Amino acid sequence: MEDIKFTPANYKSDQAVRWCPGCGDHAILNTLHKAMASIGVPPHKMAVISGIGCSSRLPYYMNTYGFHTIHGRAAAIATGFKVANPEMTVWQISGDGDGLAIGGNHFIHAVRRNIDINILLFNNKIYGLTKGQYSPTSDRGFVSKSSPYGTTEDPFIPAELVFGARGNFFARSIDVELQVNQEVLTAAQQHKGTSVVEMLCNCVIWNHGIHDFITDRENRAERTIHLVHDEKMLFGKEKNKGLVRDGFLLKAVEIGKDGYTIDDVLVHDAHTKSNFLHQQLAMMDGHELPLAIGIIRDVEGLTYNDEIDKQVETVRANKGFATLRDMVLAGETWTVE
Repeated sequence: MEDIKFTPANYKSDQAVRWCPGCGDHAILNTLHKAMASIGVPPHKMAVISGIGCSSRLPYYMNTYGFHTIHGRAAAIATGFKVANPEMTVWQISGDGDGLAIGGNHFIHAVRRNIDINILLFNNKIYGLTKGQYSPTSDRGFVSKSSPYGTTEDPFIPAELVFGARGNFFARSIDVELQVNQEVLTAAQQHKGTSVVEMLCNCVIWNHGIHDFITDRENRAERTIHLVHDEKMLFGKEKNKGLVRDGFLLKAVEIGKDGYTIDDVLVHDAHTKSNFLHQQLAMMDGHELPLAIGIIRDVEGLTYNDEIDKQVETVRANKGFATLRDMVLAGETWTVE
């Protein structure tokens, strides 16, 4: 029997996409459809689970199982679904508010447990669905409906939370980087364990242009670096700049200037167990050092759902339980007449 070949159309629902024209979410949805087709997981073997927010409408636009849950609880429900249905591929869709504010605790513990789910985090640095309040990723001083005089707090950096929770997979892309989007989504799906993909996206209504410093065509090549495993960390329009070690820190240099050669440029290793360099790369912001996009960290680790399954089988074998009823009746029992 020949393998079934899927196309992006196989993953598209018949629902009209109800995001604002020009919203970055459209591009991310499009590349998700393409990534799923390239991987070939059948739609009936996939579940897309979201919380509340503009991005959380995404399950309606997937021809898969879907669950539009409650605010901040997508990770908890995705965890339960995966443990109960280990053969299913599970995607969690959250925004920076849904995932990192009310859902922040669930987010870090999903990462810490290394549950085999894929977390797709849309980051537009604003609450869009509730009409323009600042979010956990909004920059200090950001003026919004809920901070008319500017915020007086520093934002979360999603990568920092992932590494603080001992995450094994972190990637980042930008809504306008369609090829990189498909690359990181495909890698996230292929990774066994919790994968977190941060997608920087534009909200045309409430936070238009928030990522322009990074995404504008004139400066994007100079302010971003596309990391590829086992390749030199090069960037710039002419690929004539690279990252080198400067003591314990990273430094951006121009090749052929100040004595630096291509041999000095670091090679990206996404698979090394040590996360020291991965954290440094993920924390670059496009100012002194270019913003890293692509697969920053991708290492193997024990998954929560696999370990739970092993534990259940061990207890069943040792205790002789075949069913929940067997377990309940195994101890001291009595009957009320």
